[in-house]
Amino acid sequence: MQLGTENKRQVYLLAGLLVVLFLFGGYRIYVMFSGGSPSYSAPAPAMGQYKTAPGAPAAGPDAQKLSNTGLDPTLHLERLALNESVEYSGTGRNIFSAQSAPVIEAPIKTARNDPPSVSLPTTPPAPPAPPRIDLKYFGYAQSEDKSMKAFLVHGDDIFMARIGEIVDHRYKVGNISPGSVQITDLAYNNTQTVPLSAQSPNVNQ
Repeated sequence: MQLGTENKRQVYLLAGLLVVLFLFGGYRIYVMFSGGSPSYSAPAPAMGQYKTAPGAPAAGPDAQKLSNTGLDPTLHLERLALNESVEYSGTGRNIFSAQSAPVIEAPIKTARNDPPSVSLPTTPPAPPAPPRIDLKYFGYAQSEDKSMKAFLVHGDDIFMARIGEIVDHRYKVGNISPGSVQITDLAYNNTQTVPLSAQSPNVNQ
């Protein structure tokens, strides 16, 4: 009979524990689906976490307001004289005294007041005169269409050129007349009139 009684007590305790667990689980499920929260005390926020909304009065302790009671606006000249009578006893310069300014030594040499020398631009030298055209005009020939050809000598070479032709890769033939011919030195862009030479060319054959 004693063994049966202990078994009944254990069964009752187990049944009571199951009932408690069932009630607690049901309450948690109810809270979860109903959107509520279990009632428990939230921890107090730390210092400095409070923020005020824009336009709202600032929350916090008020600053101490001072009153002018007991203030003495009187100027005490004897205290000023006492402060001014204090003598500087340091070894360096006293920044509160004009007499302790460092002595500036006279410059060894005065600054030069000579006006700066301005170098004027030099005029470039005039270009040398172009050399005389080394051609001799000793005759001409005229064709049936009235066009003329000039006979020119350069050194030992004889050239026959029409107007606009180049002689010796340098000289361009211009206007041809019986008494002269215009020659342009292309190296200097210089045009000269070469007269008809009375001497016949001396050409080594």
